[in-house]
Amino acid sequence: MGLFNKLRGEFVDIIEWREQEPGVLVHRFERYQHEIKMGAQLTVRPGQRAVFVNEGQVADVFENGMHRLETSNLPILATLRGWKYGFNSPFKAEVYFLNITEQLDRKWGTGTPVIIRDADFGMVRLRARGNFSYKLSADKDMISRLVGARQAYTTDDIEGQLRAKTVSSLSDALGELKIPVLDLQAQYDEIGSAMKAKLSDLFTGLGLELLGFVLENVTVPEEVEKAMDQRASMGAVGNLNQFSQYQAAQALREAAANPGMAGNMMGMMVGGQLASGMGGVLKQDQPAPPPPITTNVVCPKCEAMVVPGAKFCGGCGGSMLPEGGKCIQCGALLAAGAKFCGECGASQKVQCVKCGVELAPGAKFCGACGAPQEQG
Repeated sequence: MGLFNKLRGEFVDIIEWREQEPGVLVHRFERYQHEIKMGAQLTVRPGQRAVFVNEGQVADVFENGMHRLETSNLPILATLRGWKYGFNSPFKAEVYFLNITEQLDRKWGTGTPVIIRDADFGMVRLRARGNFSYKLSADKDMISRLVGARQAYTTDDIEGQLRAKTVSSLSDALGELKIPVLDLQAQYDEIGSAMKAKLSDLFTGLGLELLGFVLENVTVPEEVEKAMDQRASMGAVGNLNQFSQYQAAQALREAAANPGMAGNMMGMMVGGQLASGMGGVLKQDQPAPPPPITTNVVCPKCEAMVVPGAKFCGGCGGSMLPEGGKCIQCGALLAAGAKFCGECGASQKVQCVKCGVELAPGAKFCGACGAPQEQG
C-alpha cells in the first residue's frame, strides 16, 4: 500500500494556471509524464480557457469555472483514447491554458517613412503611429497552430508580424482614400476605420480578434511642414491689395508717433505720388502708336496668299490653324486645341485607365494617381 500511495502522489489531481504573467497568451500546464488522475479538479479562472490536446489533436475545451474531469465531460478525448465503456485510471493528455483577455494599448508605428503621391506636394514621406487591441479567438484551428514544444506563447511572438502588416495597411488605405496631405489631420478617424477593416481578416487568420484600432498621429518632413505653413499664411492674408493698404495704414500710424520717421514717410509718399503723376503725364504726351501693318500669309499646303486671321485657305480649303499634334486613332495632323479628328472623327480625349482623370495625349503616367498608362 505504501508504494501504491507513493505512485498515486505523482498523478496530477489539481490542474490550474495561477500565476498568469502579462503578455503570455498560451501556457502549457506542466506535470510529471503528462499523467492526469481521472476525477481531478480543473480550475479555469475568468479570462482563461483550458484546452485538452491528445497527440497534437485538439480535444475538449473548458470555459471558466471549476470542473471535475470525468469521461462524461471529456467526450472528444474519450473518443480519441477509445474509452468506450468509461475510464477511471490516470491518463495522459496535454493541457493548454489560453489567455482570452483583451490585450490593450499595443503600440504600432512606421519604422521607415511611407511614401505617398500628393497632388499639391508631389511625393511625400509620411510617418504615423497609433495603438490597437485584440484578444485570442481560441478556435480549434488557431490552437492547433500554437500547439508545439514550447511551454508559452507570448505577445512578442506575434506582434512583430502584426505591426508589419499594419504599416502595409496604412499605405493601402492612404492610396485608396486619396486624402490630400493638407487634410490628413482632419481624417484620422476615417483612415483608422479603413485600416481596421483591412486588418480584421489578417487578425482572424492568425486566430485573433481585432477589437480596437487608433491612428494617433501622422507627421510629414520639415520641408513639407514649412510649405504647408506658407500656404496657410497666404490663405490668412486673403486679398493682397487690402493687405497692402492695411500695412500702409499701420506704417502711417507708427510714423505719427515718430517725427523723424514721419518726415521720411512723407518724403517717400510725395516721391511716389510725383512719380505716379509724371508717369501719367508722360503717357498723355506720347502719341498713339501707329496701327500694325497687316500682310498676307502663305498657306502651308498650296502656298496661296491668305488674309491674316483666316482659319481656312481660300485656294485649297486647308486649315490655317497651327498644328496640335497627331490623331491618337489614325495619326492625322490636328489643329491646335482640336477635340476631334478631322479625318476619322475620333475623340482626342484621353482618360486615366485607373482613376478616369482626363490626361494629355501621349501621357505615360497619370498626374492624379500616378498610374502608368498603356500606350497603344
